[in-house]
This record gives sequence, structure tokens and C-alpha cells, in this order.
Amino acid sequence: MDIIDILTSPESKTLEFKRDLSSPTGVLRSIVAFANTAGGRVIIGVEDGSKTIVGVKEPHKLEEKIANLINDNIQPQLLPEIEVLFIRNTYLLSIQIFPSASRPHYLKKYGIEKGTLIRVGSTNRHVDHIMLNELQRVNIIDSFDKQPMPELSSDAIDFDAISEAFSDLKAIKAKDLESLELITTYQQKKVPTNGGMILFGKNRLNHFHDAWIQAGRFQGKSKTNILDTWEITSYPVNAVEEALQFIEKHAMRGIEIKAAKHTKKWSVPLTAVREAIINAVVHTDYSQQGSPIRLAIFDDRIEIENPGLLLFGLTIEEVKRGVSKLRNRVIGQLFFRLGLIERWGSGIKRIIDNCHEAGFPEPTFEEIGTHFRVTIYTEKAAEPILDDTEQLIIENLENANGLSTKELAVRINKAERTVRNRLVELINKDLVVEVGKGINDPKRKYFIKKQH
Repeated sequence: MDIIDILTSPESKTLEFKRDLSSPTGVLRSIVAFANTAGGRVIIGVEDGSKTIVGVKEPHKLEEKIANLINDNIQPQLLPEIEVLFIRNTYLLSIQIFPSASRPHYLKKYGIEKGTLIRVGSTNRHVDHIMLNELQRVNIIDSFDKQPMPELSSDAIDFDAISEAFSDLKAIKAKDLESLELITTYQQKKVPTNGGMILFGKNRLNHFHDAWIQAGRFQGKSKTNILDTWEITSYPVNAVEEALQFIEKHAMRGIEIKAAKHTKKWSVPLTAVREAIINAVVHTDYSQQGSPIRLAIFDDRIEIENPGLLLFGLTIEEVKRGVSKLRNRVIGQLFFRLGLIERWGSGIKRIIDNCHEAGFPEPTFEEIGTHFRVTIYTEKAAEPILDDTEQLIIENLENANGLSTKELAVRINKAERTVRNRLVELINKDLVVEVGKGINDPKRKYFIKKQH
């Protein structure tokens, strides 16, 4: 483990800093949240805002105290990895929590209903009963969309719509509905699955009120003034294309001239947008209630937001690398068979690659509340403007494992005061981070900031 890498990283879904153990409950809350979500690390002895290293006294006694606190206050039992770290004549304590197969974990004194937390971004959140049910489903390797709807009969599924969807691929027969898991057998009766009703239910919105797409075009860069709106309530396999039509309606086009031919050139990366819409439909948590999938077009970006966090155990960094866990197995399988998705885990990477290939900035991926949002930018990103001195500082930091103000001044042959002022500017531009025991620490060092 590289302590410098940790100290130069921001707090996130998998990292939290604590100054001390004066409030054990705060540390325990984070441990529970990490165990229930994607794992993580708590570093004790570092201020969470300034990153000032304050250290801990008697680290081995503190290590034993934390182990006892975890054992006495968290249920089911957790066995994190606790390690004493040494940096600059100072001790820190690292608590590494791994994604747990015994979810949900909770604080004993509050009980499972009130003591279960998850990690959303850099914060800990209490779960509601819907999220608690999903945590429990993860352990039995089940998915919400595979569950039967025993109050309905198989006639609730629109067979004609399924046949039309597969018309270019094969002739659908009644028995195919079972192999596609659109219907299942429940107490010797053929009934729809949740996924079958979401995909092709004749009265699907009566049972899943939020299984639709709300599209809007806003003036400017905020939601103050709406110019156009569209409620897309079609079956999901059709809704994807209708959502893309809404994008095309409002996306600006130019004319690209190549020799004697004119071609339309879209001002948005349409392939990336389409992938993001499909990703939202396939990975929405349809057990949640209160909001549909939302598609919002602004002057500078497109946001696609769906109910449901990343499936427990995943981080945004992992999904960007192509790691995937499918929340809705029925919906995902059907989209795969229809050729709407290529392979598991490739969607997010294709969104990123398409934006890069089309000359647009890398999109952002965020967990907001209990939703997941993809933001695709439609304006060219302006790179931070650096003067010659700032550029020299960046080049030297890229080739070193941290440098002090004095070391940088010697390397670039500038006065320390000049270097110090430029470092402040680079920190403000979010390019550099400092690590030390405080503003007056003569040995504090500067590093290139890791981008997440």
C-alpha cells in the first residue's frame, strides 16, 4: 500500500479520513457503509478537509481498541485489516474493509432497520426498506426482475409485441417466453416475472409506475426554463429509440463537406448517448418508487439518470474499466439477445471511448442520492491555462515522488516565493495537492493530484 497515493486522493466511495477516534460512532458508521457497498479504507490521523497529518498516539493500543469496537458494535461480525502506518516520524492507522458476503451489516444498538448504512460518494447513508431488500437479494444471487407476479396470469404479457421485437431474428413461440424468463411457473401456474411485465406487460405502468423515461430540453445550463418535454411510456425496447429521437430533435447539426459530398455532423456523440440510455434501462432499480429514468438536455451537456446505485460491491472506477454486475438479469438477457447490448460490462467503456473519438470531454459518472447519473458533455473542454513556470512545476512533479517548495525552486531555478505562489495557483486549478503536517510544515511536499 502506498500511503502517498492514499493521502493525495480525495475522500470517495472507498476512502475516508478521520482526525482521531474521539467519535467512535462516526468511524463505525463508515466501516458498516464500506462493508455493505464496495469496501473501503478509513485512515485515522489525517484531517479530512485540509489533509493535515496529525498522527495518532499509542497506535497499537488504538488498533486494539478499534478491533474491540468493531467486534462489540457491528453485526454480523466483520474482520477488517487494521494496519499501523509510519510517515514523517508520525503514526497513522489504516482500517481496510472488504466488500462483505454477509450483507447487510448494521450497528447493533440501532438494529437492522435503522443501523444499516451504505456508501454513496463520500458520504454514509441510512438505507430504506427497499434498499435493505436489495442488499439481502445480493446475498442470495437473485434479481428483482426474476421474481414472479403470482397475482397475474401469463396473458398479462403482450405476445404480439415480443414477436415484433424479435421479427428480424426469429419466430417467437409461446415456450420462448419461459426461456427468456418473461414468465415463470409459480405453484403450477404460469405467471409473469417482474422483468416480463416491465418489458412487455400490457398494463405495465399500473404495476411499475416509474418504468418510463421523462425527457426534457432546458434552456441554458440549468433547469429554470424548460423548452420541451416528452413522456416516453413505450415498451423499453422501443423507448430507447424514442429517447434518441428526442435527442436528435434538439441536437444541433452542421454540414461537413468532403469533396463533392455533404454529410450531416451531429454536435453530440449520439452513440455514447444511446449507450447511456440503454445502460439506464438495463440497470435501473425498478423496485424503487418515486421517479422514472430522466433524460435532460442542456446547452452544454446531456444527463441520463436512473433510479438505483451501482450494484453493491462495485465502484465507479471499476465500471469504467469494464467490470460489471447485472442488476436485472431478465432485462439484460433480452437486450443482449436483441443485439441492443454487445457484452456485459462494455457499455460504460464504449460511452467513454465514443466521446473521446468524437472529440468530446470524458463523461462523468456519479451516484446521487439513490440514483446513478451519466453526464455527456457537448462542448469542448478548455484545458487549464498554465504559464511557463507552472508548466515547469508540473513537469518536475510528474517525474518525482513529491517535491518540497525548496526542491522545486532549485530544479526550475526560480525563487521559492515565486514557486510557492505558483503552487497555490496549481492547487486552485485542481492539478496539485500538498501533503504535510500543516501550513507551517517546512517538509510538506507537493504531488500531481490523482483524478477520479
